[in-house]
Amino acid sequence: MAKKRPRAYPNEFRLKIIALARAGSRPEDLAKQFQIGHQTIRNWLKQAELGESAGPDQSALAESEEVARLRKRVKQLEIERDILSKAAVDSTHRRNTLFSLLAGV
Repeated sequence: MAKKRPRAYPNEFRLKIIALARAGSRPEDLAKQFQIGHQTIRNWLKQAELGESAGPDQSALAESEEVARLRKRVKQLEIERDILSKAAVDSTHRRNTLFSLLAGV
């Protein structure tokens, strides 16, 4: 059976749930109201108490997205370079053949 991937909740949603829990709402009540697991809420509260962010570091996330985008671009440029180099060889070969025919060699 495939392992289920946890749902990603927006940071604004997490912060709202944390604020409600700190205001006195029980995690079990919030879990029923917002249809999420009560242990998830407890984890968010624990992360907030430890001073960690309520989600992944945004700068690290943006950086990894940029790296992935740049790798894709590099691969595309390498493909284009290979195509152009093959075309240049074919073109040079044809020109040399044509010139050698005209020159009578």
